Amino acid sequence: MNIVILLKHKSQVAYVYEDSTLRQALEKLRTHNYTAIPVIARSGEYIGTISDGDCLWFLVDNNVCDMRAAENYPVKNLLVKERHHPVNIASTMQDLLAGVMDKNFVPVVDGRNMFMGIITRKDVLKHFANAQTPAGEAADLKKDIGS
Repeated sequence: MNIVILLKHKSQVAYVYEDSTLRQALEKLRTHNYTAIPVIARSGEYIGTISDGDCLWFLVDNNVCDMRAAENYPVKNLLVKERHHPVNIASTMQDLLAGVMDKNFVPVVDGRNMFMGIITRKDVLKHFANAQTPAGEAADLKKDIGS
Protein backbone atom coordinates (compact mmCIF):
# COMPACT_ATOMS: atom_id res chain seq x y z
CA MET A 1 0.00 0.00 0.00
CA ASN A 2 1.15 3.50 -0.80
CA ILE A 3 1.67 5.67 2.29
CA VAL A 4 0.90 8.86 0.33
CA ILE A 5 -2.82 8.50 1.12
CA LEU A 6 -2.03 9.10 4.82
CA LEU A 7 0.27 12.11 4.27
CA LYS A 8 -0.51 15.48 5.85
CA HIS A 9 1.20 17.80 3.39
CA LYS A 10 3.84 20.27 4.51
CA SER A 11 1.36 23.12 3.96
CA GLN A 12 -0.95 21.58 6.61
CA VAL A 13 1.79 20.98 9.19
CA ALA A 14 3.34 23.30 11.76
CA TYR A 15 7.15 23.25 11.62
CA VAL A 16 10.08 25.52 12.42
CA TYR A 17 13.22 26.35 10.52
CA GLU A 18 16.61 25.38 11.91
CA ASP A 19 17.53 29.07 12.22
CA SER A 20 14.34 29.87 14.16
CA THR A 21 14.87 30.81 17.78
CA LEU A 22 14.06 28.70 20.80
CA ARG A 23 11.37 31.22 21.67
CA GLN A 24 9.74 30.87 18.25
CA ALA A 25 9.74 27.08 18.61
CA LEU A 26 8.19 27.26 22.07
CA GLU A 27 5.51 29.65 20.83
CA LYS A 28 4.66 27.37 17.89
CA LEU A 29 4.51 24.30 20.15
CA ARG A 30 2.21 26.15 22.54
CA THR A 31 0.01 27.71 19.86
CA HIS A 32 -0.69 24.34 18.22
CA ASN A 33 -0.67 22.40 21.50
CA TYR A 34 1.98 19.99 20.16
CA THR A 35 4.63 18.08 22.07
CA ALA A 36 7.00 17.80 19.09
CA ILE A 37 7.51 19.64 15.83
CA PRO A 38 9.60 19.03 12.67
CA VAL A 39 12.63 21.21 11.96
CA ILE A 40 13.54 21.96 8.36
CA ALA A 41 16.22 23.97 6.56
CA ARG A 42 15.25 27.05 4.57
CA SER A 43 15.93 24.94 1.46
CA GLY A 44 13.17 22.54 2.56
CA GLU A 45 15.43 19.69 3.70
CA TYR A 46 14.31 17.76 6.78
CA ILE A 47 16.75 18.39 9.66
CA GLY A 48 15.10 16.73 12.66
CA THR A 49 12.38 17.08 15.25
CA ILE A 50 12.38 18.90 18.57
CA SER A 51 10.10 18.23 21.49
CA ASP A 52 8.87 20.34 24.37
CA GLY A 53 11.19 18.26 26.57
CA ASP A 54 14.19 19.18 24.42
CA CYS A 55 13.28 22.84 24.91
CA LEU A 56 12.77 22.44 28.64
CA TRP A 57 16.07 20.67 29.26
CA PHE A 58 17.93 23.18 27.08
CA LEU A 59 16.47 26.01 29.17
CA VAL A 60 17.43 24.25 32.41
CA ASP A 61 20.93 23.26 31.26
CA ASN A 62 21.69 26.78 30.03
CA ASN A 63 20.02 28.56 32.96
CA VAL A 64 17.68 30.49 30.66
CA CYS A 65 14.88 32.00 32.75
CA ASP A 66 13.74 34.84 30.50
CA MET A 67 11.88 34.35 27.23
CA ARG A 68 13.82 37.24 25.72
CA ALA A 69 17.01 35.31 26.38
CA ALA A 70 15.51 32.35 24.51
CA GLU A 71 15.71 34.50 21.37
CA ASN A 72 19.50 34.07 21.43
CA TYR A 73 19.45 30.32 20.80
CA PRO A 74 18.72 28.81 17.38
CA VAL A 75 16.65 25.64 17.20
CA LYS A 76 19.52 23.75 15.54
CA ASN A 77 21.32 23.81 18.94
CA LEU A 78 18.52 21.71 20.46
CA LEU A 79 18.34 18.88 17.95
CA VAL A 80 18.93 15.32 19.12
CA LYS A 81 20.21 13.55 16.00
CA GLU A 82 19.19 9.99 16.81
CA ARG A 83 15.43 10.57 17.16
CA HIS A 84 12.54 10.91 14.73
CA HIS A 85 14.05 9.33 11.67
CA PRO A 86 11.95 10.17 8.61
CA VAL A 87 10.49 7.67 6.18
CA ASN A 88 10.84 8.02 2.45
CA ILE A 89 7.67 8.70 0.49
CA ALA A 90 8.25 5.39 -1.34
CA SER A 91 8.40 3.43 1.95
CA THR A 92 6.10 0.55 2.72
CA MET A 93 3.42 0.46 5.37
CA GLN A 94 5.72 -1.81 7.43
CA ASP A 95 8.39 0.93 7.52
CA LEU A 96 5.74 3.42 8.56
CA LEU A 97 4.38 1.19 11.30
CA ALA A 98 7.82 0.88 12.87
CA GLY A 99 7.96 4.68 13.10
CA VAL A 100 4.50 5.34 14.55
CA MET A 101 4.70 2.67 17.21
CA ASP A 102 6.54 4.96 19.62
CA LYS A 103 5.93 8.44 18.18
CA ASN A 104 2.87 10.60 17.51
CA PHE A 105 3.99 11.27 13.95
CA VAL A 106 6.59 10.25 11.39
CA PRO A 107 8.22 12.85 9.12
CA VAL A 108 8.09 12.00 5.40
CA VAL A 109 10.82 13.00 2.95
CA ASP A 110 11.43 12.52 -0.75
CA GLY A 111 14.54 11.09 -2.39
CA ARG A 112 16.44 14.35 -1.84
CA ASN A 113 15.57 14.44 1.89
CA MET A 114 13.14 17.30 1.28
CA PHE A 115 10.40 17.51 3.90
CA MET A 116 7.04 16.54 2.39
CA GLY A 117 4.89 16.38 5.53
CA ILE A 118 4.00 13.97 8.31
CA ILE A 119 1.90 10.88 8.89
CA THR A 120 0.27 10.77 12.29
CA ARG A 121 -0.25 7.69 14.44
CA LYS A 122 -3.95 8.57 14.64
CA ASP A 123 -4.33 8.46 10.85
CA VAL A 124 -2.53 5.10 10.64
CA LEU A 125 -4.76 3.64 13.34
CA LYS A 126 -7.90 4.98 11.65
CA HIS A 127 -6.77 3.51 8.32
CA PHE A 128 -6.28 0.04 9.80
CA ALA A 129 -9.46 0.23 11.86
CA ASN A 130 -11.48 1.10 8.74
CA ALA A 131 -9.79 -1.63 6.72
CA GLN A 132 -10.60 -4.28 9.35
CA THR A 133 -14.15 -3.16 10.10
CA PRO A 134 -17.23 -4.03 8.00
CA ALA A 135 -18.77 -1.01 6.26
CA GLY A 136 -21.67 -0.56 8.69
CA GLU A 137 -19.44 -0.69 11.74
CA ALA A 138 -16.90 1.73 10.17
CA ALA A 139 -19.33 4.66 10.48
CA ASP A 140 -19.88 3.89 14.17
CA LEU A 141 -16.13 3.57 14.72
CA LYS A 142 -15.52 6.93 13.07
CA LYS A 143 -18.00 8.55 15.45
CA ASP A 144 -16.29 6.88 18.42
CA ILE A 145 -12.79 8.07 17.49
CA GLY A 146 -13.87 11.58 16.55
CA SER A 147 -13.57 11.79 12.77
